[in-house]
Amino acid sequence: MDHAAVLALFDHHLREKARPDGPGARVERVGAVVRQSAPEHGWNGVLWSALGTPGTDPDAVIAEQIAHFTRLGREFEWKLYGHDRPADLGRRLLAAGFVPEPDETLMIADTARTALDTEPPAGIRVVPVTDRAGVDLVADVHERAFGTDASRLRRQLLDRLVDDPGTVVVVALAGDEPVSSARMELVPGTGFAGLWGGGTVPGWRRRGIYRALVAHRARVAVDRGYRYLQVDASGQSRPVLERLGFAALTTTTPYVYRPVR
Repeated sequence: MDHAAVLALFDHHLREKARPDGPGARVERVGAVVRQSAPEHGWNGVLWSALGTPGTDPDAVIAEQIAHFTRLGREFEWKLYGHDRPADLGRRLLAAGFVPEPDETLMIADTARTALDTEPPAGIRVVPVTDRAGVDLVADVHERAFGTDASRLRRQLLDRLVDDPGTVVVVALAGDEPVSSARMELVPGTGFAGLWGGGTVPGWRRRGIYRALVAHRARVAVDRGYRYLQVDASGQSRPVLERLGFAALTTTTPYVYRPVR
């Protein structure tokens, strides 16, 4: 896989030419940025920027985005990638009041070279999520795996399952107990499928469940004609993904701005 070429495709299709990721969301290019404005429970933020262009004032553009989302009353994220310019953009975001969340690694795999034969461990079955009861199981896993409230995730998944056929959600069950879950976003016309939300509850980790959910979604992506799989990987999941055939292309850091209420 040509890392530079694939990263350029990723930037073009999923950032510069991004599409709304849920009902009520709107993606627009305004000057040097591409941003999504969405309902409060959706994702609001800056997807792509060209602030290294001569004649562009990065601080002025940052202030414009703060003003836009503050008018909407929305917390928002500036999704900064390691190759974005200017090189000091992270410092500028900090100075403007953004708070960085932990760094992740953008990892991409060519499905033709990805290990797809991993099956769930004994006693675990993977089932598709298609209704409110299934979403409740995913929310339960999320809260136990990450220790955070899942009310926003619940609303997002319910919206997407109704209106977005490109959203694939699965949950891993041990008997009737939900122990892991994950989703995939298939982006039409791009060749990219994004893997998101993989989490396993304490007590069930290090048994191969996460790996099996990655392989399960990869098979679905291949069946639907997608060539590339994309993950924003934590340090914990990166080694597993590398063994499955994913390559690290750059870093990504969410910078979050919370308007004063």
